[in-house]
Amino acid sequence: MRRPAPNLLIGAVIVSLLLVCAIGAPWLTSYDPIALDLRERMAGPSTAHLLGADEFGRDVATRLLFGARTSVIIALSTTSLAITLGLVFGVLAGFLRGITDRIVMIFNDALLAFPGLLLALGFMAVFGASRSGIIFALGLAYMPVVVRLVRGTVMSIREREFVEASRVSGNGELYTMVRHVLPNCLAPVIVLATTMFGWIILSESALSFLGLGVPPPAPSWGNMLSTARPHVSNAPHLIIFPGLCISITLLGVNLLGDALRDWLDPKMKG
Repeated sequence: MRRPAPNLLIGAVIVSLLLVCAIGAPWLTSYDPIALDLRERMAGPSTAHLLGADEFGRDVATRLLFGARTSVIIALSTTSLAITLGLVFGVLAGFLRGITDRIVMIFNDALLAFPGLLLALGFMAVFGASRSGIIFALGLAYMPVVVRLVRGTVMSIREREFVEASRVSGNGELYTMVRHVLPNCLAPVIVLATTMFGWIILSESALSFLGLGVPPPAPSWGNMLSTARPHVSNAPHLIIFPGLCISITLLGVNLLGDALRDWLDPKMKG
């Protein structure tokens, strides 16, 4: 029996811990993430505060747990939005071709011309700094990557025998797309979704760091890094722990994505 790859095990463990922290945040700590306690202001790691307290006396570990919940909710929602829109437009463009393909790809290439984070900043100016604004902005920013991947996959699938057999059997175009073409696009999309999950966590942290993400005092790894900048010399724990959370999360997601790619793509095995 083939043993699981190390990157699969490490990535799965890290991502599982992230999900446990996000789901169980209210039960894993007894502190309120936004309650002030000025007596504990800037306290270092101790038995009372395992990772210290911030400039308002809030427990850093608690805010990291709830920050994980924020990141996971935003990343899952954004990835779902980007993948759903990308599948719809990618399948339509790749299968129908013609004028539909040209129209979809004109808009898609226009969005691809901008870096994802820069495009998200532009959308944030429209939607405003809020959780739903981040989800829509990042979802629209990362959708073009999915559209291009799905379109290329569909263009190769539509020429295969089972698609032609579906047409000969009298099935309509919509039925053929949903029943035969779409399921065969899912393997590369799943790999992309895993990688995109990490991109979105990093982008959300960057937007929050710039003050365009989740509004304070709600905890987010990005805004925790932003508020810790003035205290980096006298309270380095305020910037070290959020930075470690982001780095370890991205490492786990990337390792898991690489393992899924190796598993789903026969060319990558061995």
